[in-house]
Amino acid sequence: MAIRSVGICLKPSQAEFAGTVRGLDKWLSERGQAVVLDEDAAECVGRSGVTRQELTAQVDLIVVLGGDGTLLSVARSVGERSVPILGVNLGTLGFLTEIALDEMFAALERVFDDNVRIEPRMRLDVRVRRGDAEVAQFLALNEAVISNVDMARIIELEARSSGADVTTYHADGLIVSTPTGSTAYSLSAGGPILHPQLSAMVLTPICSHTLTQRPVVLPESTEIEVQTRTRGSAVQLTVDGQEGVQLTESDVVLIRRSDHPIRIVGSPFRSRFEILRQKLRWGER
Repeated sequence: MAIRSVGICLKPSQAEFAGTVRGLDKWLSERGQAVVLDEDAAECVGRSGVTRQELTAQVDLIVVLGGDGTLLSVARSVGERSVPILGVNLGTLGFLTEIALDEMFAALERVFDDNVRIEPRMRLDVRVRRGDAEVAQFLALNEAVISNVDMARIIELEARSSGADVTTYHADGLIVSTPTGSTAYSLSAGGPILHPQLSAMVLTPICSHTLTQRPVVLPESTEIEVQTRTRGSAVQLTVDGQEGVQLTESDVVLIRRSDHPIRIVGSPFRSRFEILRQKLRWGER
């Protein structure tokens, strides 16, 4: 993989990592890389930067300094481009940002030596249909969530899979997750953990009023339709926890596998199961 330019994206309001940004900029420049900083990274070192949309359009590799939320934001800015993302974890959990800060330069050496795995991660194409019109479209790396805005009220959601009726959920909401997102909100709601290299989707109800409505794993070819059937309640579609739209009664949310996966640089130092053991504290007493 030929890399001639690298973008650096920093979690907002992280001035304490100015030294990290300067050190990474210097290290990359010494290796002949053109370095582009996003506005947050540039601000903390007193330089001029570009928007993330501008950055992702012109670089061959993106280094994200932050947590999973920052990487999700950058992935949204990437859009349909196929630029790889290396996530360096500055937070606490970090399922997507697999590289620890003290591993950053060693991981980048592996990238430049073409000695690292770059994993295509499935995304969801999420659209909202209102009558005959399409009123919203999103790309989701983790999940699409249809949920009730009002407190202490359940909502009614009719779900179909490739035209076949699945069920009507009476619940606080419904999560449609990718394998990558299976360790995010879906896991908190009782969903299964999927290996991120699988091509599948998970339907996970949130606090279902019917206890036998359990999470369902569906193949990647599935086209999911979820229709709201709730009057008098505010229902929201939220994508990756960062953007969304309010739904009206009878809106249909259409979800299918996107043709544009995101490419994530996997940790060259730990296996997938080592990451799960570390993040979820498996085996600890």
